Amino acid sequence: MKDHPLRTSVIGSYPFPGWLEFASQHLDAFGRSDVTEIQNDAVVAAVHDQVAAGLDVITDGEQTRLDFNLSFYGHLEGIELEAASPRKFGPPAHDQRGKHAITGDLRAPRGLGVVAEFQRLQRLAPRGPTLKASVPGPYTLSGRLLPNRQYADRWAVAEALLPIVRQELTDLVAAGCRELCVDEPSMSCYAYKEDTRRFVDLFNRTVETVTGRARICTHLCFGNYKGRAIGPRRLAPMFPAFLDFKVDELHVEMASREFAEIELVAEVARHMDAAVGIVDVKSYYVETPADIADRVRLCLRHAPADRLVFAPDCGLSQTARWAAQPKLANLVAGVQTVRRELGL
Repeated sequence: MKDHPLRTSVIGSYPFPGWLEFASQHLDAFGRSDVTEIQNDAVVAAVHDQVAAGLDVITDGEQTRLDFNLSFYGHLEGIELEAASPRKFGPPAHDQRGKHAITGDLRAPRGLGVVAEFQRLQRLAPRGPTLKASVPGPYTLSGRLLPNRQYADRWAVAEALLPIVRQELTDLVAAGCRELCVDEPSMSCYAYKEDTRRFVDLFNRTVETVTGRARICTHLCFGNYKGRAIGPRRLAPMFPAFLDFKVDELHVEMASREFAEIELVAEVARHMDAAVGIVDVKSYYVETPADIADRVRLCLRHAPADRLVFAPDCGLSQTARWAAQPKLANLVAGVQTVRRELGL
């Protein structure tokens, strides 16, 4: 169950402080204890900004990851890590992040590292906000691995990753995590050309061991590498199939698309809580509390308050911290304005 109507949340990532960017590029200058201290301090900073904004749900800001998913490949056995990107110059795009060759059975005997991240968050976060952990789903993770004779295509790679992700979710619940976000932006990016029912089956089998044991969310967007989308920015191809996801909350990107297809929020809300992206992480326009309040009222025309959650469109890792801070603070302020109007 969520805390109350018109809940405020985040997706997962948060911008690195400048000093963390610098330190991550010079790790050979630090000892093991130094790195631990750096990681703790970075999470403290991310938690501080989220708590200061007044969010109902916070994360660790994914401060110890490379992007929201790239670090996970370092936990996998059976792959050869790509040493260099295929393209280093020119405008940013996904081909500047290489793919990894599969060399054997895909395994993660020590897990994917998210349990340790969550335990750090438990130690460092104050009481009050709900703590959420985010894990990329198997289809999204499969996108950086090259199929081979053993794993003939992306679907086969995803199937091999499924039990690894499922075990991580199970271990997170055992560690006390009560809110899990399974990020599958690749599903929403490719819904226009893939079998959406197959996506649903893959997702539901991934979360089957934790369904009913934690609040399960999924994040659907159209890509945000360097603030750029990768898929057609339309929700319609996902529906009605994605309404069969076994989740408590389904997040959709709205702000960057000027609330196109807002009527589909009503469809989502009939099946699960609708988490609506009402802050544009791809823009450096900082939404005012009045902007946010207007967007909340728009959503209320399509779904009841007890079915709505509000968040940015995506993670904030690609947004400078000076903008991320007021965007989150104004998100909460605008939602609180409408809560008062409704007497909530």
